[in-house]
Amino acid sequence: MGKIGMWELLVILAIVLLLVGPKALPKLGEALGKTIGNLNKGLEDD
Repeated sequence: MGKIGMWELLVILAIVLLLVGPKALPKLGEALGKTIGNLNKGLEDD
């Protein structure tokens, strides 16, 4: 338990696509990428 497989990722992506819509998906991906990048930078600064 705890591992996410390919099918689970596809289902999550489909749900997000339905909720957000295809036009807003690139903005959401960009925001998520920036958030992960900032988190990694913050962890490296310690």
